[in-house]
Amino acid sequence: MLGIAAAVLFFVAFLINAADIGTNEVFSSANVMLLGLVALALHIAGIGAGRPARRRR
Repeated sequence: MLGIAAAVLFFVAFLINAADIGTNEVFSSANVMLLGLVALALHIAGIGAGRPARRRR
């Protein structure tokens, strides 16, 4: 789930950068890209996978 969110954030960052949209400091393309990297790192770490981990007995 977080991998999809990361892809969407990267796409939004690309659109902001490619269209040269003037945004404020909070929603600049670099900040949106960093949010995408955080979401991707959490996805790789296994957080937000959408299914519980198997437990051994």
